Amino acid sequence: MSEKKVIEVIETKSEPVEAFDRVKGFWEKFSRPIIYVGSAIILLIAGWFAYNELVVAPNEQKASELIFPAENLFAKMASGGFNKDSVNIALNGGELEGKKVTGLLKVINQYGSTDAGNRAKYMVGASYLHIGEFEKAIKYLGDFDGNGASQIQSKAYILLGHAYAEQKKTSEALSNYKKAASVNDKDEFFAADALLIAAAYAESTGNSKEAISLYEEVKTKYPSNVAVQNGEIDKNLARLGEIK
Repeated sequence: MSEKKVIEVIETKSEPVEAFDRVKGFWEKFSRPIIYVGSAIILLIAGWFAYNELVVAPNEQKASELIFPAENLFAKMASGGFNKDSVNIALNGGELEGKKVTGLLKVINQYGSTDAGNRAKYMVGASYLHIGEFEKAIKYLGDFDGNGASQIQSKAYILLGHAYAEQKKTSEALSNYKKAASVNDKDEFFAADALLIAAAYAESTGNSKEAISLYEEVKTKYPSNVAVQNGEIDKNLARLGEIK
């Protein structure tokens, strides 16, 4: 082998050696922080699994058991009417028919981050609305998250609209009525009813242009709605001067 070829071979072999040296140098320089970061990530993942298994799941179970009596009481009030005595028990706890009821406010305080705690926020907001505590109703209904359940979220926005309307906050009330319709505009029943509420509210507060727009939206999007079919919307539009 000529001297030239020997040099070429040596030069060719030196490239991976130099690359290895560079990697080795990098590892020697950064191995400690890399190990620390990797260990931290592993610990975070392990901690997340442990938290879900040891904290979240048991808390969900405890909260569900705790809220059950108050949830039943709220369901009875929703179908039979709200009164201050029943609302007080639902909110603050007490005894009903010889059974202990844990107050919804306590459930929120202890397990507010659970699904049961989230449901409690809706029930607390609705209860406050029915006894005229509008600011509190807004607080708890605003904290409630439907988590993809469009019908209950739509209802929450409508209740928020009512609370704002009672405070004569017209723009906030109308905004929430319209939100109720937009949660799932393919839901012909809830979306159309929310739009009709928004339209009636806009009309009652002298916002005729907005009312006309909302009534027209119901006609366009939900032609099978009862208010469209029985001519009620056309009567409302005619009353507002919109005659076709």
